[in-house]
Amino acid sequence: MSPQSPGGQEFDDFRGELEAAERRVAREIDPGMRALTIAILVFVLMVTLVLPHTGGARGLDVLIGSDAAISNGTALPSRVFTWMALVFGVGFSMLALATRRWALAWIALAGSAVASFLGMLAVWSRQTALEPYPGPGVGLILAWLAVIMLAYNWARVVLTRTALQLATEEHRRRTVADRQHKSVLDSFGGDEETGPEKS
Repeated sequence: MSPQSPGGQEFDDFRGELEAAERRVAREIDPGMRALTIAILVFVLMVTLVLPHTGGARGLDVLIGSDAAISNGTALPSRVFTWMALVFGVGFSMLALATRRWALAWIALAGSAVASFLGMLAVWSRQTALEPYPGPGVGLILAWLAVIMLAYNWARVVLTRTALQLATEEHRRRTVADRQHKSVLDSFGGDEETGPEKS
Protein backbone atom coordinates (compact mmCIF):
# COMPACT_ATOMS: atom_id res chain seq x y z
CA MET A 1 0.00 0.00 0.00
CA SER A 2 1.20 3.52 -0.74
CA PRO A 3 2.21 5.76 2.18
CA GLN A 4 -0.37 8.21 3.37
CA SER A 5 -0.19 11.62 1.74
CA PRO A 6 0.49 14.75 3.84
CA GLY A 7 -2.99 16.00 3.01
CA GLY A 8 -4.52 12.80 4.34
CA GLN A 9 -2.54 13.13 7.59
CA GLU A 10 -3.76 16.70 8.03
CA PHE A 11 -7.33 15.56 7.44
CA ASP A 12 -6.99 12.80 10.05
CA ASP A 13 -5.64 15.32 12.57
CA PHE A 14 -8.52 17.68 11.80
CA ARG A 15 -11.02 14.83 12.09
CA GLY A 16 -9.59 13.89 15.51
CA GLU A 17 -9.94 17.49 16.71
CA LEU A 18 -13.49 17.61 15.34
CA GLU A 19 -14.48 14.40 17.16
CA ALA A 20 -12.95 15.71 20.40
CA ALA A 21 -14.97 18.91 20.00
CA GLU A 22 -18.12 16.83 19.41
CA ARG A 23 -17.51 14.86 22.60
CA ARG A 24 -16.91 18.08 24.53
CA VAL A 25 -20.13 19.61 23.23
CA ALA A 26 -22.04 16.40 24.00
CA ARG A 27 -21.18 16.84 27.69
CA GLU A 28 -22.71 20.32 27.77
CA ILE A 29 -26.28 21.60 27.88
CA ASP A 30 -27.92 24.57 26.25
CA PRO A 31 -31.04 25.38 28.29
CA GLY A 32 -31.90 28.36 26.09
CA MET A 33 -34.88 30.33 27.41
CA ARG A 34 -35.37 27.76 30.18
CA ALA A 35 -32.25 29.12 31.86
CA LEU A 36 -34.19 32.25 32.84
CA THR A 37 -37.11 30.18 34.13
CA ILE A 38 -34.78 27.98 36.18
CA ALA A 39 -32.97 31.03 37.58
CA ILE A 40 -36.29 32.55 38.66
CA LEU A 41 -37.35 29.30 40.32
CA VAL A 42 -34.02 29.12 42.17
CA PHE A 43 -34.59 32.67 43.41
CA VAL A 44 -38.11 31.74 44.55
CA LEU A 45 -36.70 28.77 46.46
CA MET A 46 -34.21 31.02 48.21
CA VAL A 47 -37.01 33.46 49.14
CA THR A 48 -39.06 30.63 50.67
CA LEU A 49 -36.33 30.17 53.28
CA VAL A 50 -37.42 33.42 54.92
CA LEU A 51 -41.15 32.76 54.51
CA PRO A 52 -43.18 30.86 57.12
CA HIS A 53 -43.30 27.11 56.49
CA THR A 54 -45.64 26.38 59.37
CA GLY A 55 -46.93 28.76 62.00
CA GLY A 56 -44.09 31.06 63.04
CA ALA A 57 -41.35 28.73 61.79
CA ARG A 58 -39.61 30.03 58.67
CA GLY A 59 -37.72 27.90 56.18
CA LEU A 60 -34.41 28.67 57.88
CA ASP A 61 -35.88 27.58 61.22
CA VAL A 62 -36.95 24.27 59.70
CA LEU A 63 -33.55 23.91 58.05
CA ILE A 64 -31.55 24.21 61.28
CA GLY A 65 -34.18 22.77 63.62
CA SER A 66 -34.49 25.90 65.76
CA ASP A 67 -36.74 26.33 68.80
CA ALA A 68 -39.43 27.90 66.58
CA ALA A 69 -39.50 24.80 64.39
CA ILE A 70 -39.63 22.47 67.41
CA SER A 71 -42.38 24.46 69.13
CA ASN A 72 -44.50 24.28 65.96
CA GLY A 73 -44.08 20.49 65.77
CA THR A 74 -42.10 20.43 62.53
CA ALA A 75 -41.84 16.82 61.32
CA LEU A 76 -38.86 15.09 59.70
CA PRO A 77 -40.29 15.24 56.12
CA SER A 78 -40.35 19.05 56.30
CA ARG A 79 -36.74 19.26 57.37
CA VAL A 80 -35.52 16.71 54.79
CA PHE A 81 -37.52 18.47 52.06
CA THR A 82 -36.02 21.84 52.96
CA TRP A 83 -32.49 20.44 52.81
CA MET A 84 -33.15 18.67 49.50
CA ALA A 85 -34.65 21.83 48.01
CA LEU A 86 -31.61 23.83 49.13
CA VAL A 87 -28.96 21.33 47.97
CA PHE A 88 -30.47 20.21 44.67
CA GLY A 89 -33.02 22.89 43.81
CA VAL A 90 -30.67 25.78 44.58
CA GLY A 91 -27.12 24.39 44.74
CA PHE A 92 -26.95 21.96 41.84
CA SER A 93 -29.28 24.06 39.69
CA MET A 94 -26.93 27.04 40.05
CA LEU A 95 -23.90 24.84 39.32
CA ALA A 96 -25.56 23.34 36.25
CA LEU A 97 -26.52 26.77 34.93
CA ALA A 98 -23.05 28.19 35.59
CA THR A 99 -21.03 25.30 34.14
CA ARG A 100 -23.63 24.00 31.64
CA ARG A 101 -22.54 20.44 32.44
CA TRP A 102 -24.94 17.68 31.44
CA ALA A 103 -24.05 15.53 34.47
CA LEU A 104 -24.85 18.36 36.90
CA ALA A 105 -28.16 18.94 35.13
CA TRP A 106 -28.97 15.25 35.63
CA ILE A 107 -28.16 15.53 39.36
CA ALA A 108 -30.32 18.66 39.64
CA LEU A 109 -33.16 16.80 37.90
CA ALA A 110 -32.90 13.70 40.09
CA GLY A 111 -32.63 15.70 43.31
CA SER A 112 -35.52 17.98 42.38
CA ALA A 113 -37.70 14.97 41.51
CA VAL A 114 -37.01 13.35 44.88
CA ALA A 115 -37.56 16.71 46.62
CA SER A 116 -40.94 17.01 44.87
CA PHE A 117 -42.04 13.75 46.46
CA LEU A 118 -40.67 14.80 49.84
CA GLY A 119 -42.46 18.15 49.51
CA MET A 120 -45.74 16.32 49.09
CA LEU A 121 -45.00 14.37 52.28
CA ALA A 122 -44.06 17.58 54.09
CA VAL A 123 -47.31 19.32 53.13
CA TRP A 124 -49.31 16.22 53.99
CA SER A 125 -47.62 15.93 57.40
CA ARG A 126 -48.59 19.53 58.19
CA GLN A 127 -52.17 19.02 57.01
CA THR A 128 -52.56 15.95 59.22
CA ALA A 129 -50.85 17.49 62.27
CA LEU A 130 -52.67 17.34 65.58
CA GLU A 131 -54.91 20.20 66.65
CA PRO A 132 -52.47 22.43 68.57
CA TYR A 133 -50.01 22.57 65.66
CA PRO A 134 -50.49 24.83 62.60
CA GLY A 135 -50.88 23.63 59.02
CA PRO A 136 -48.59 24.26 56.05
CA GLY A 137 -47.45 27.84 55.53
CA VAL A 138 -47.10 29.80 52.31
CA GLY A 139 -43.33 29.21 52.26
CA LEU A 140 -43.68 25.43 52.31
CA ILE A 141 -46.34 25.35 49.59
CA LEU A 142 -44.42 27.80 47.41
CA ALA A 143 -41.18 25.83 47.85
CA TRP A 144 -42.95 22.60 46.90
CA LEU A 145 -44.42 24.13 43.72
CA ALA A 146 -41.04 25.68 42.81
CA VAL A 147 -39.27 22.32 43.17
CA ILE A 148 -41.89 20.61 40.99
CA MET A 149 -41.39 23.25 38.30
CA LEU A 150 -37.61 22.89 38.58
CA ALA A 151 -37.87 19.13 38.08
CA TYR A 152 -40.07 19.67 35.02
CA ASN A 153 -37.74 22.23 33.43
CA TRP A 154 -34.60 20.20 34.11
CA ALA A 155 -36.30 17.14 32.62
CA ARG A 156 -37.01 19.06 29.41
CA VAL A 157 -33.40 20.28 29.21
CA VAL A 158 -31.86 16.86 29.95
CA LEU A 159 -34.14 14.89 27.61
CA THR A 160 -33.51 17.34 24.76
CA ARG A 161 -29.78 16.92 25.25
CA THR A 162 -30.15 13.13 25.43
CA ALA A 163 -31.92 13.04 22.05
CA LEU A 164 -29.20 15.24 20.54
CA GLN A 165 -26.47 13.02 21.98
CA LEU A 166 -28.09 9.89 20.54
CA ALA A 167 -28.37 11.53 17.12
CA THR A 168 -24.72 12.64 17.28
CA GLU A 169 -23.52 9.18 18.28
CA GLU A 170 -25.55 7.58 15.47
CA HIS A 171 -24.05 10.03 12.96
CA ARG A 172 -20.55 9.28 14.25
CA ARG A 173 -21.13 5.52 13.95
CA ARG A 174 -22.33 5.88 10.36
CA THR A 175 -19.34 8.07 9.49
CA VAL A 176 -16.91 5.52 10.94
CA ALA A 177 -18.66 2.65 9.13
CA ASP A 178 -18.55 4.54 5.80
CA ARG A 179 -14.88 5.39 6.32
CA GLN A 180 -13.98 1.75 7.03
CA HIS A 181 -15.96 0.59 4.00
CA LYS A 182 -14.17 3.10 1.76
CA SER A 183 -10.76 2.17 3.16
CA VAL A 184 -11.39 -1.52 2.35
CA LEU A 185 -12.40 -0.63 -1.23
CA ASP A 186 -9.39 1.68 -1.60
CA SER A 187 -7.06 -1.11 -0.47
CA PHE A 188 -8.49 -3.44 -3.15
CA GLY A 189 -8.13 -0.68 -5.72
CA GLY A 190 -4.53 -0.12 -4.64
CA ASP A 191 -3.69 -3.79 -5.13
CA GLU A 192 -5.08 -3.69 -8.67
CA GLU A 193 -2.99 -0.66 -9.51
CA THR A 194 0.21 -2.36 -8.32
CA GLY A 195 -0.43 -5.49 -10.43
CA PRO A 196 1.55 -6.40 -13.57
CA GLU A 197 1.31 -3.86 -16.35
CA LYS A 198 -0.18 -4.90 -19.64
CA SER A 199 2.26 -5.20 -22.52
